[in-house]
Amino acid sequence: MSKPIVAILGRPNVGKSTLFNRIVGGRVAIVEDTPGVTRDRLYMDAEWSGRHFTLVDTGGLDFQEDSEITGHVRTQVELAIREADVVLFVVDARAGLNPDDLEVASVVRRAHKPAVLVVNKVENFDSPEKIYDFFQLGLGDPVPVSAAEGLNTGDMLDRLVELLPPDQGVADSPDIIKIAVIGRPNVGKSSLVNSLLGEERVIVSNIPGTTRDAIDTTFERDGKNYMLIDTAGIRRRSRVERTTEKYSVIRSLRAIDRCDVVLVVIDAVEGVTEQDKRIAGYAHEAGKGSILVVNKWDLVEKDDKTMKRYSDKVRQELAFMPYAPLIFTSALTGKRVLKVLELVDFVAEKHATRVSTANLNTLIREATQQNPPPADKTRRLKILYATQSGVKPPRFVLFVNDPELLHFSYQRYLENQIRSAYGFEGTPLRFSLRRRSKEE
Repeated sequence: MSKPIVAILGRPNVGKSTLFNRIVGGRVAIVEDTPGVTRDRLYMDAEWSGRHFTLVDTGGLDFQEDSEITGHVRTQVELAIREADVVLFVVDARAGLNPDDLEVASVVRRAHKPAVLVVNKVENFDSPEKIYDFFQLGLGDPVPVSAAEGLNTGDMLDRLVELLPPDQGVADSPDIIKIAVIGRPNVGKSSLVNSLLGEERVIVSNIPGTTRDAIDTTFERDGKNYMLIDTAGIRRRSRVERTTEKYSVIRSLRAIDRCDVVLVVIDAVEGVTEQDKRIAGYAHEAGKGSILVVNKWDLVEKDDKTMKRYSDKVRQELAFMPYAPLIFTSALTGKRVLKVLELVDFVAEKHATRVSTANLNTLIREATQQNPPPADKTRRLKILYATQSGVKPPRFVLFVNDPELLHFSYQRYLENQIRSAYGFEGTPLRFSLRRRSKEE
């Protein structure tokens, strides 16, 4: 099921990032303390009144001091609005109405998207005079808030969830593997999709996807059923400006939410960029099976050590997902493209693998005997029981005497032991801790 996208727009220094962190619970835009995960997040999942949505912070918008929106800034604004289901348009009560506010409001109105006009930095809610000017923006009644203090943000979120579209998505089929092809603009996603579909294929049907301008394509190969979930416009060469690449992640969010396996496509010539890390990081945090596809490999000059050096570099840049298989392809020539589907089958199987409780507890017991948990002064972690609570991704529950005694490094050791015994290539693993006394 795909989550709605909510984009926060506005001029610099109106408090967009403060509002972003307030909505997601005051957390910084990172969801786990894992080495290697890029911290430059522009998005995070949020929830209010039972409705889940993905919040996107467009804090990088760069407006000119002379109040004229340049071509690339207008493109940024229009792209963020086009990809969103609802817009939170933030203005500054202290600074008052600005000509740039009028420009952005005009773009929002022309897009015909539901919008909440948020007047931030309100200091006195009993004196609403400062918000009257913002009625000129033509976006309905302004909602006064103080994001820094958390004042009136509940009313703003109530307004927001009323505008969210109803839950949507395609019905899951147990025998179909859903594949999302994601990546920055012009890394070869379209060519890869066409190459996957163009050889020995039987197209079953085209299903309208929840991503705008996308078609979910189902096909069969070797008796197995697949669905390719497109990001927006994946079949046509996008002409998105390089300056707007940070918003290409928006196009990937819904596709990742609905898939089983993600193909993270990387341009072999350019290597791993910060945007690649953002996109791959969302797939990792969403718990999806992942494959790193280094495309355009035919354009790289090679010797007998090129692939090894390149692999090491990719692993270093994407250190937060060492489990993801890495494959070098050329969608243009078809080199290794068919092996991508073989990897998809393999990763999908691992993503849904379940380990029996008896075998899991035997493994954990042997692992703790071989390498006992470190002691904290006079106290030592005791793992009393373990069980697998779910799949896609595999989730494990550890019953321990004190969850605070489990250091991240020892959890990583246990994860490595489980991977060594059962593989789980291509899928993240999730662990949760529960306190239990020995007597229980």
